[in-house]
Amino acid sequence: MFKKFKTAALAASIVAFANGIAVAGNVPESSDPIKVIKNDWTGQLFSTEVVGELLKEMGYNIEYVSAGALPQHPGIAQGNLHLQTEVWTNNVGDLYPNFVDKGEIVVVGDLGLDPKEGWVYPPYMEEKCPGLPNYMALYECQQAFATAATFPNGRVITYPADWGTRSRDLVASLEMPLEPIPGGSEGAMMAELKSAYAAQDPILMMIWQPHWIFADLDLNFVEWNPVDGECIEETQQKETACGFQQAAVHKVVWGGFEAKWPAAFKMVSNFKLTNEDENWAIFEVDNNGRDVEDVAKEWLKTNEALWRSWIEAAM
Repeated sequence: MFKKFKTAALAASIVAFANGIAVAGNVPESSDPIKVIKNDWTGQLFSTEVVGELLKEMGYNIEYVSAGALPQHPGIAQGNLHLQTEVWTNNVGDLYPNFVDKGEIVVVGDLGLDPKEGWVYPPYMEEKCPGLPNYMALYECQQAFATAATFPNGRVITYPADWGTRSRDLVASLEMPLEPIPGGSEGAMMAELKSAYAAQDPILMMIWQPHWIFADLDLNFVEWNPVDGECIEETQQKETACGFQQAAVHKVVWGGFEAKWPAAFKMVSNFKLTNEDENWAIFEVDNNGRDVEDVAKEWLKTNEALWRSWIEAAM
């Protein structure tokens, strides 16, 4: 419980202590729940649990709400949802930029991740396809990645069908001798990747980083040409192909968030995670079967000095 002092001269500056954390006397500024969004991938669930626990420590009322990666944006803009820890900027749809331009969604800053998306393969495949990691090698040694169903073309396992057609668009644009095959689910993709790796079988797969698989397996990304500005997957040329548009990962809030919960806004601005943080957390949840809530609590216990500084700076 917060200790309340009646001395007027101290009212603006006195702090109370909740769970050992110094908290300003006027925090929380509102008892209304902060509605924090949960998406359907483990990294986002981990970052959400961490930030939610920190806001609870500050005294805020937190409500978790499940929402899709695209449908969430109108909800944030309308104030029905309030906080999202991970917006991947290469998968935001058409509405999001307009909401940001209007100030209905506010970008609080980068989460701190160094994200990467693209095709990966095990290092042993470089003996079977010596031109790797350069993408041009796939025009010459595609049969090294072929299966009976795709021969003479190679096989590239892509994201599940309801995640979009980015790999298929790229293959078509560049007329690559590859057959994109959608994965059934993230779990099925990782099971196939681990099985192929253990047997030293050929495999080429679309994947993103951070991901727990990079804490478990040594994997190389196919490399493309550098590009200034956007990398448009549907309209590339063979000799100058840039591969996949890469993302920044933003923390975003409802446009009225800072005015209603200013200390919470400052803390969210300070909040950062690294690839190593998320790779470890995702591995613990998806590979070791732990609850994401428990993994978040372990991270908070291990990194107390770090997150205390975020809260103290927000007061």
